[in-house]
Amino acid sequence: LAQGTFRLKSALLTLTMSQSQVSKKRKFVADGVFNAELNEFLARTLGEDGYAGVEVRVTPIRTEIIIRATRTREVLGEKGRRIRELTALVQKRFGFPENSVELFAERVENRASCAMAQCESLRFKLIGGLAVRRACYGVLRFIMENGAKGVEVIISGKLRAQRAKAMKFRQGYLISTGEPKRHYISEAVRHVQMRQGTIGIKVKIMMSHDPEGKMGPKMQLPDNVVVHEPKEEAVPMMPPAEQEEQQYSGGYNQGYNQGYNNQGYNQGYNQGYNQGYQQQQEGGY
Repeated sequence: LAQGTFRLKSALLTLTMSQSQVSKKRKFVADGVFNAELNEFLARTLGEDGYAGVEVRVTPIRTEIIIRATRTREVLGEKGRRIRELTALVQKRFGFPENSVELFAERVENRASCAMAQCESLRFKLIGGLAVRRACYGVLRFIMENGAKGVEVIISGKLRAQRAKAMKFRQGYLISTGEPKRHYISEAVRHVQMRQGTIGIKVKIMMSHDPEGKMGPKMQLPDNVVVHEPKEEAVPMMPPAEQEEQQYSGGYNQGYNQGYNNQGYNQGYNQGYNQGYQQQQEGGY
C-alpha cells in the first residue's frame, strides 16, 4: 500500500511539472495550430474586405494580433465596432484573460503585390459570374501594371463542362527555387464553391526589388548584374625633360613654318611687281 501511494504521488508530481513547463515541441505545435485556426477564421470573416494575412506579436503585457487588409475601414467598422467584436470572439475562443489580447488593422501598401488580396478578388469575380479567362487576364494585367516582375494564376476544376481541367496563365519572370523565393514570391490558394462544384485558385506573384523595402524585398537577387558607368580617365603627366624637349621642338617647327610661309609670300609679291613694271615699260608709258 505504501509503495502504491508513493507511485501515485510521483505521478502527480510529474504531471504538475509537465503542466507548468510545456516542452518545446508541444509549444511550437500549439503556436502553429493557433496561427492556422486564427488565419482561417479571419480569412472567412474578412474575405470581402481584402484580408491579406495576420501577424501575432506576444509581449509580456498582452498579445497583439495585427490584421493586414486592403480596406481597413471595413475591418474596423463604424466607430471600431467590428474590431471589438472580433477581439471578443478571439478572446473567448482561445481562452485569453480579460484585456490581454488586442486586434489592430494594418493597410497593405501595394495591393497588386499581395497574392492573398488578388486571390480573393479573383474569387469574387468568379462568384459574380465573370468568365474564367476574362477574370484571370484582368488580374494578370492589373498585377503587371503595378510593378510586379511576374505572375502565375492556376485555376482547376469544372470550369465549363463536366470534365475537370486546369488552366494556367503566366506573364513576366518567376523564380521557383532557392532562398530568394522566400523573399520575392507571394503565394496564395483559395477555393470557390460554384454551382457545378469546387474550383481551386492559386496565385503566385514575384515582387520587384525595392531598396527601401516598402513595395518589395530589400534583398537583391543573387544573379543580378549591375553595369556601372565607365570612370573618366585622367590624362597622364609627362616628365619635365620630355615636356621641355617637346616645347623646344614645337617652337622650332612653328618658327620654320612661319618663316617658310612669309618667304613664299614675299617671293610671289616681288615676282608680280616685276612683271607689272615690265608690261608698263613695253607699253610705252
